[in-house]
Amino acid sequence: MKINQKKYNFFTRIGRAFKLNYVKLLRSSGGAKKVSLGFAIGFGLEMLVISTASLIYIFFIPVVRLAKGSLPASVIGNVIGKLTFLPIILLPFARKIGKLVLPMKVKVGHHTPFSFQSLMHGDFRSLLTLLHGGVHVLIGMTFFGIVLGVASYFVVHYLYETEKNRRLTKRRTKHSLQKNVPNKNFV
Repeated sequence: MKINQKKYNFFTRIGRAFKLNYVKLLRSSGGAKKVSLGFAIGFGLEMLVISTASLIYIFFIPVVRLAKGSLPASVIGNVIGKLTFLPIILLPFARKIGKLVLPMKVKVGHHTPFSFQSLMHGDFRSLLTLLHGGVHVLIGMTFFGIVLGVASYFVVHYLYETEKNRRLTKRRTKHSLQKNVPNKNFV
């Protein structure tokens, strides 16, 4: 028996994924500082994924653990960073910032074109060429990662505290209403 599931378009699925991760983030345990620190690290490290050819994920868990942030919140921050497409959008700007910081041309070894086929056969020269050629992008994306990570820390901290206070007041009003209503079983 086949169940008919409603098909959503691309933008609706992105919006639903944002909402799901936002709710997960606000319901994460660990306190506002730990959750917002984890989110900021995950969101900031997402900016470095493209420029490091996903090698940043090797350091993902150790960085979160050393900073004493929330690992689930950092994963949520990383997912939200992916959903925003910010790393792709900021690439040209990162290259310009990187060239401002390091104005020299960077050329290491001989340049070979990058191909996944040569990478799968154990030839890592193309990966090194990609990484060395993207030094300006790496510098710029590191700058964006730090700035966006710090900004997201304060935003998530505020949103987490606001949601916690909203839930507490909702719970208090619910309990006060239950106390004022007489129990009909005893009457």
